Amino acid sequence: MRTRRVDETCGIAQTAVVMGDWWNVLLLREIARGHVRFDALAAELGLSRKVLAERLARLVDHGVLRRSLYQRRPERYEYLLTDAGSALLPLLVAMQDWGDRWVLGDGTVTGTAARDGGEHARVHAQVGTRVPQGLVLPSTHGSDLPVVAPDRGATVLFTYPGTGIEWDEPIPGAVGCTLENRLFTDAWPDFQRAGVEVRGVSTQLPHEQADFARAEAVPFPLLSDAGQRLAAALRLPTFRGAGRLRLKRLILVLGPEGTVRHVLFPVDDIPAAVAESLRLATAGAGAGPDDATE
Repeated sequence: MRTRRVDETCGIAQTAVVMGDWWNVLLLREIARGHVRFDALAAELGLSRKVLAERLARLVDHGVLRRSLYQRRPERYEYLLTDAGSALLPLLVAMQDWGDRWVLGDGTVTGTAARDGGEHARVHAQVGTRVPQGLVLPSTHGSDLPVVAPDRGATVLFTYPGTGIEWDEPIPGAVGCTLENRLFTDAWPDFQRAGVEVRGVSTQLPHEQADFARAEAVPFPLLSDAGQRLAAALRLPTFRGAGRLRLKRLILVLGPEGTVRHVLFPVDDIPAAVAESLRLATAGAGAGPDDATE
């Protein structure tokens, strides 16, 4: 891509050079989702092998991706995000948020979703997919933790906009985050007895979550997705409120291997959703896509 001389010091123009066109954007989207091998990327995007190889090589040259050898004979590589590539994830999530609001939606800022809309369909299509291996996030338990607890029969992962927030104006679906954490805390002994882990996720900073967890004596980990790695990996729905891109409220029931078993979205009745997540998590690994609710 050619740029004018005046664009040589423009960060927008230089980013456009790296991103190239929509295929590169979609390549980064798929790698963020955990499709890091050549054949998987070809299958997801429908690109010819020649074009795909050219695009991957270009992103490696730009320092956005790095190749990691996983097979020697014949040589095969995984394409992984570098630090520079990971720094592009908030841009991808912001693009998705813009598309959800202004292309798929009517421009309204909302913390919920219509049941016949694109966000609803995209989130529920996650049933049967897997959280990318090795995805860890900062936690209120003092260290980075994996999104899924591998030593439990299931993990209930709930996302929420944030706690202790003063909204500039009311946003539909963006209230009750403290209540949600309290309800999961109250039900924590039941989840423990059932061998089910609970983890909450927001885009708040780790110290903000830690202050809340201490004040509320939250027994389960709260994970910070301030870098929007999970949001990009699962294409989670977001909205912008109180100066930050925030996760809409939803609940995922995940198997120990990271497979999404059930989805609750949108979450309008919080007490009912907490109870339903426990029921679904203890229903066993045999549940399939037809069991997804909400």
